Amino acid sequence: MSQYTEILLTKRPDGNPIGPHMFEVVKKDMPQAGPGEILIKQTHMSLDPAMLGWMNPDKESYIPPVELGTVMRSSGLGEVVESNHPDFAVGDTVMGMTGWAEYIVSNGQGFNKVQTGVDAETALSIFALPGLTATQGLKKIGEPKAGETLVVTGAAGSVGSIVGQIAKADGLRVIGVVGDDEKAQWITEELGFDGAINYKTDDLAAKLEELTPNGVDVYFENTGGPIQAEVFKRLNAHARAVVCGMIADYTNPTPPPGPNWIPLIKKRIRVQGFAMPDHFKDVPELLGILTPYVMQGKIKYRSHILEGLESAMTGLNLFFTGGNKGKLIVKL
Repeated sequence: MSQYTEILLTKRPDGNPIGPHMFEVVKKDMPQAGPGEILIKQTHMSLDPAMLGWMNPDKESYIPPVELGTVMRSSGLGEVVESNHPDFAVGDTVMGMTGWAEYIVSNGQGFNKVQTGVDAETALSIFALPGLTATQGLKKIGEPKAGETLVVTGAAGSVGSIVGQIAKADGLRVIGVVGDDEKAQWITEELGFDGAINYKTDDLAAKLEELTPNGVDVYFENTGGPIQAEVFKRLNAHARAVVCGMIADYTNPTPPPGPNWIPLIKKRIRVQGFAMPDHFKDVPELLGILTPYVMQGKIKYRSHILEGLESAMTGLNLFFTGGNKGKLIVKL
């Protein structure tokens, strides 16, 4: 009987780089779809910063941690190769939570068909978690208004780049925080951001003051780190801070203290964290908001492709180093 590959999580992060020592690559006999099920051959798998949190043992997080000895969690895209489900046919391209596996058996729950004509990279870069997360956080929580100023961290990443482009299309002044000059050039020259800050080399306070002369109305936080305190000082009255990710602190045993809360009172600032599992029921609505921007050519993206399932075991480190250039995707 032919076999396929799965990758199991076997160790928790310990402050060292993510690598094969934390996983087990296993071979299993090829599965079959049972009654009411589909068999999916995964072709493209998404790597996302949230996965670093899922690997930790935090029982109080928004989603249970990946249990040791089980398939590592991820979303992905693939082709239905066997179907006993009335809503799916062999040959359908579907997207959903797949995990680190070449084949997945599912009852169809959580999987959606990919629109004809949308290729895998576009689907995972825009219409999967990145675009949904950007739309939920910016539109539903950030409530952007034309003429306001938005600062987004991780601005060249899969979520941050979409946040900035939607905000620009809505008439906001958009400033992106990135980790190198190439990314700064990309978001300003290609995506149309009004300015960029390199958090590794720029004088953060001075650069923020220069680029946000009227203060900051919407702060979309993807990374944490030293820039956070400086943006907080620039927030205007009634500003909204959307907390989506904190990659700088995910593996930090002693995260830095937060800002003084007195300005929250004085300026009536709203700070709200969110996680997409709370909003999966809203996916059709979010896609309805996002799709017109895409159809009008207002959303550009770039993807960073890794080859082979096992590349995921080291590929996650690119989030810490900033080495990824766009949406991180594993091509199986």
